[in-house]
Amino acid sequence: MPEDGIEKKPRAAMLTEDEMVWAVAAAASLGIYKLRITGGEPLVYPEFPRLLHELKQMGLLVSINSNGSLIQGEMLELLKKDPPLRFNITLYGGSDATYERLCGRPMFHQVVDNIKKLRAAGISVRLNASITPYNKYDIPEIYRISRELGVHVKSTTYMFPPVRINGGHAGEAEHRFSAEEAAHYEILCREETMTPRELREAVSNGGLPPDGVDCTGGAEGEPLFCRAGRSSFWMTWGGRMVPCGMMTTQGISVVEEGFQKAWEAIRTETAAIRLPKECTGCPLHRQCAACAASCAAETGAYDKKPEYLCTMTKTLIHQMWQKYGPEENELWKSKRN
Repeated sequence: MPEDGIEKKPRAAMLTEDEMVWAVAAAASLGIYKLRITGGEPLVYPEFPRLLHELKQMGLLVSINSNGSLIQGEMLELLKKDPPLRFNITLYGGSDATYERLCGRPMFHQVVDNIKKLRAAGISVRLNASITPYNKYDIPEIYRISRELGVHVKSTTYMFPPVRINGGHAGEAEHRFSAEEAAHYEILCREETMTPRELREAVSNGGLPPDGVDCTGGAEGEPLFCRAGRSSFWMTWGGRMVPCGMMTTQGISVVEEGFQKAWEAIRTETAAIRLPKECTGCPLHRQCAACAASCAAETGAYDKKPEYLCTMTKTLIHQMWQKYGPEENELWKSKRN
């Protein structure tokens, strides 16, 4: 938990286990039934087993985001007896060398072994993989091990600028791909899960906009497309409710204001957000990762067009048409000429 940047709170400001249970009980009383525990690494929290048990006792479907390194020994036995709905485990690479480079410890084989033990215990697992310049050559191995484990992997090559820890400076992310590189490696990830025929069909059967189509704007920006602040929320380690964990808003203190008041304030705040006018009705929308949170992280405002994402999306479409576009397609031939 950062002690600088936007949050600027001491560790003592973290909610106690009793406060967490109280806040979630208030949410459950109003109809919340799905909850995800994330971090940092949740399993480091000393009261984690008791917290998980108490949340499940409320009838909640609890999933956990984890790096998977601590799921062994006593912790594994506790999880077998009182399992969550699912573990979402981040795979940082496909070798101990990559893990040591990214995380400081060669934990790849340990994490894979822990995933196998979870699977053997009947606990559902999904893998997350963030592809960066530091693990880009591990893409084939990440997908190979996911197939070996029989576990779905959700990957992304888009990294949000780390506005929480860089003083709130939007658009600054020195350790990520260029927009063009992000598009290239996104295609490599798709090629791990789809056959060439499936990729060609995805392009030619309307799965992609024609190459060269530009953004189209409207008179005003559209509201949020996602569930943030409408049917879901995040709560920070300090007890502030925010619409989405990737948003930089300060949020509302649930402890000070109460859950109901905080939720009403978040819904009102969310309803007022408008996305960039240039994105209204954009034919590239289904391929683009632009959202309120990414707009704010890239530009400092919800209603400013994130050029990085726009370039990434156009590059991805162009490269997909180049690699998998049908030669007989008239539009494709005209683009080539």
